[in-house]
Amino acid sequence: MTSEDIGAARPSDPQSVADYSPEWIKAHISEERREASILGESREIIFGAQDGLVSTLAVVATVAGASSGRTAVLVAGLASAVAGVFSMGIGEYMSSKSQAEVHRRQIAEEWEEVQERPLESEAEIAYMFEQEGLGQEDSRRIARVIATSPTSLLSTMVSKELGLIVDKENTAGSPLQGAMFMAIAFALGSAVPVIPFLFTGGRVALTWATIATATVLFTIGAIKAKWTHRSPIASGLEIVALAAVAGVAGYLFGTVLPGLLGFTVAT
Repeated sequence: MTSEDIGAARPSDPQSVADYSPEWIKAHISEERREASILGESREIIFGAQDGLVSTLAVVATVAGASSGRTAVLVAGLASAVAGVFSMGIGEYMSSKSQAEVHRRQIAEEWEEVQERPLESEAEIAYMFEQEGLGQEDSRRIARVIATSPTSLLSTMVSKELGLIVDKENTAGSPLQGAMFMAIAFALGSAVPVIPFLFTGGRVALTWATIATATVLFTIGAIKAKWTHRSPIASGLEIVALAAVAGVAGYLFGTVLPGLLGFTVAT
């Protein structure tokens, strides 16, 4: 639903800021924040799926290269998938939680400065505006106006000095939510290289696993291009090429390295 759908129409020929109604501005900002939240969640999904596909393909390629037995490949692939699900999910949760805690501490410190040393905060904002190209007098005048509202002063300080946002609406999602998206995407991605070994084995299964993985990876890259504004083909091929390096390396380690080390390859 866009801001126009909500009932606040964008002015067709605006002549000044006053031509934009508060209703339209509010709806427009809410829509952009919602899209930003979705893009943030898509990061976990794309990263989890890519890692699940590539890492599991590398494992099954390594084991398939060292042994023609389907059971060994299935066990290794399943073990890699399960370990990856927990590792990626917990890792994403701890990373996001730690980052959120650090950001809250930084914002609290800036809020303390705004309350205890407002002139210092105002001077910093004026300096940062001046560094962005505004004249000294304009920078000081704008900073003086912003400083009349402590919350506006805090938001500006946090944004310009730390590159953070005071997120009152919590549009970024929770660490647990991001971890769940990451873990589920990893699990789904991990299943793709393993499934062919449920029906066949050896080079045939590995070939189908490689084709299926490449197809899904290319699709992910093409979809990602919608948000990155890159060529869908170039984005898809880039991901496939990176996965190919991992897959080939895994297969070579499974076939060449055992022989070099004097191990007998199981059949």
